Amino acid sequence: MVSLTLPDLGWDPSFDHVRDEHDVAGALRPARVTLQGRDVWRVHDGVDESTLGVRGRLRAEPHALPVAGDWVLLAGTTRDDSVIEVVLPRRSSLVRKVAGSRTEEQVVAANVDVVLVAVPAHSVNPRRLERELTLVWESGARPVVALTKSDLAGDVEAVLDEIRAVALGVEVLAVSSYDGDGLDHVRALIPAGATLAVIGPSGAGKSTLVNALVGYEALATTAVRDDNRGVHTTSARHLVPVPGGGLVIDTPGMREVSLWADEEALDDAFRDVEEFAGDCRFSDCSHRTEPGCAVLAAVDAGLLDDDRLAGWRKLQRELAHLARKQDVRLALEERRRWAQISKAQRARPRP
Repeated sequence: MVSLTLPDLGWDPSFDHVRDEHDVAGALRPARVTLQGRDVWRVHDGVDESTLGVRGRLRAEPHALPVAGDWVLLAGTTRDDSVIEVVLPRRSSLVRKVAGSRTEEQVVAANVDVVLVAVPAHSVNPRRLERELTLVWESGARPVVALTKSDLAGDVEAVLDEIRAVALGVEVLAVSSYDGDGLDHVRALIPAGATLAVIGPSGAGKSTLVNALVGYEALATTAVRDDNRGVHTTSARHLVPVPGGGLVIDTPGMREVSLWADEEALDDAFRDVEEFAGDCRFSDCSHRTEPGCAVLAAVDAGLLDDDRLAGWRKLQRELAHLARKQDVRLALEERRRWAQISKAQRARPRP
């Protein structure tokens, strides 16, 4: 990585107070995680970049492990004796549910200001985009949608209109890493000190876009097949500087976009449904069979797409199911905790 200072990496005076809370003795130094791989963390402390391990107590809590974009405090003075001691609180967290049946969160990137959702021109999926935007609204970062590989779109404006119908209140860009169209608009999203994360499916051209932004082959890519779908999947999360601007994080292609959010994020992603719902006769209207449902009336009048409402219903059911599973998991964890306390008390010698 090129020479960077802490402000270049996004550190500002507001972090000083947070640092002091976690480093009363002033013995630790701040750094930012620039790469997260399998049991690998690369950090930059404003002087040098190095690959370090984490303190054992962090490994004992998987959710406490640092991710790309995290600010951490390092113990030690040299590369050989340095270790990640503390992960500072995150200003924003891009989080999804882990793949499979486990009810656990997976933090994709931290301390991100803007999340660019890459939608490849050859494969626009409105329902997937709704999921991705819900995740971004939940993260606390600003969502922006980029139609990537726009040079392959027959009618760019028609595809952009299709995306805008889903990405309400969100800036939508057309970008081509091949001919450079739209790259300046993306660069404008990340002034010095700001961080942008790029998410999207495999084959969306995320790594190629990052390479185009930074002006060199920062991330490995492979050839594209004849059907214009990428064959490379990034397996690590990299944070790299953009010349004359901020930083960008490339993320692995998400085959499964499982939500880890709440109703408020869903409302942000479906502002049209929420707006119509405000006129429903009943405040707890489920928008299915109730009389006086303004949402159903909007569908009948052609003001709201039926597929859009179906997508909202599916995500609402998914979030409700997630909430129930979280409640059960928390109850089981609390039960285990008290069982351990009781066992420890029984094991104590009686006076």
